[in-house]
Amino acid sequence: MTTQQQTTARTTDVVMTPHSQTLSVLVENKPGALTRVTALFSRRGYNISSLAVGPTEHPEISRITVVVDVEQQRLEQITKQLNKLVNVIKIVQFDPRQTVQRELILIKVTADNTSRTAVLEIVQMFRAKVVDAASDSVTIEATGTQDKLTALLGMLESFGIREIVKSGEVAIGRGGRAITDRALPS
Repeated sequence: MTTQQQTTARTTDVVMTPHSQTLSVLVENKPGALTRVTALFSRRGYNISSLAVGPTEHPEISRITVVVDVEQQRLEQITKQLNKLVNVIKIVQFDPRQTVQRELILIKVTADNTSRTAVLEIVQMFRAKVVDAASDSVTIEATGTQDKLTALLGMLESFGIREIVKSGEVAIGRGGRAITDRALPS
């Protein structure tokens, strides 16, 4: 192997490409906990592509679901630093094959008398539902994976999308075990 080939081989071994990673972070349900978690990503220059926060089955605990594009080695560093934050109870990195992940989307689409039937057929095909209707538009609610929602948007695009609102992705592990079971003292 030539010197250039060796250098190229070493370079390709070292180069890591970012991948979408989903973290579930259990935090004490106290003011400022979300700010501290998101600031950690911001200080390191990582863009959070999805963020969802809400209470858990335990009122004193909130769950933050964070989706970030980062290589595995950097994610491990972030996870270690998150564990040092005062309000953080537990962090779980989700494997997409072992979780159920969903997003909610609301889409306002142009739908007049001539296009309304076609729009409603698409809504039915994607198991979505109309949550508001006006003479010139309909508002659609859909839940699903990012791929499903992207496909729905692609189908509706030709009618004229007026407005989109998406929740952050939420995720939960498959099976009977819960991460709060492992996080709370017995």
